Amino acid sequence: MEGSGFFFIKGVLRMISILQSYSTMLFRALGYTLVLTVLALIFAMIIGLIFALMNVSHSRILNIIGTVYVDAIRGVPLIVLAFFIYFGVPQAFKMMGFTSFRLPALQAGTIALAMNCGAYMAEIFRAGIESIDKGQMEASRSLGLTYGTSMKCVILPQAFKVMIPSIINQFIITLKDTSILSVIGYPELTNMGRTIAGNTFLSLQTWAIVGVLYMIVIVSLSKAAKRIERKIKIEDSEGKPRKRHRDQ
Repeated sequence: MEGSGFFFIKGVLRMISILQSYSTMLFRALGYTLVLTVLALIFAMIIGLIFALMNVSHSRILNIIGTVYVDAIRGVPLIVLAFFIYFGVPQAFKMMGFTSFRLPALQAGTIALAMNCGAYMAEIFRAGIESIDKGQMEASRSLGLTYGTSMKCVILPQAFKVMIPSIINQFIITLKDTSILSVIGYPELTNMGRTIAGNTFLSLQTWAIVGVLYMIVIVSLSKAAKRIERKIKIEDSEGKPRKRHRDQ
């Protein structure tokens, strides 16, 4: 017991020592991680909305395009997609004569994450749109609104309210997926953890700190998603008309 207690205290002291020496680098890397996640999610929502609208449209061709994109991207591991964009795309441009073309890690990582996340966002948007009663679209069209206006002003606002918890959950997944992009040299949190572990030879303590930082952010986002979901359920229950009881 005394030996294990000494080992624990020694480990904690080493973690404190790492934080004292590398806290600035760790929090900067965490900031880079959040920036990459937010950028990827913004572009992923645009991609997801476009392909979701293709999937719910009445055009067979658009349905096929949307389905092919979602299935193809979801079928490719993110690390393979990141390597393809970071190494493959610049090589393709060099073969076409653009010898000076290169993609920085941030741009390549954002594109890879946005494409990957966009495929999942497309399914979230599609499910949200299809959860709205079809009578809503029929009613708005009967009032003279075009399909695009009906979708923008009637369907999407209601669907987005339903999709908020799923979007936050996808944000959490994308945040964790940023760790994969350490393979292309982006200075996110996992990459920084690997650097610090190599400098200090304290892998146990370094990765414990990195894990705690990830856990704090992800648990906070998970709690926020649950609160928003509860709030939406309360608003929906309050918005439903109450049944009147007939006097007998």
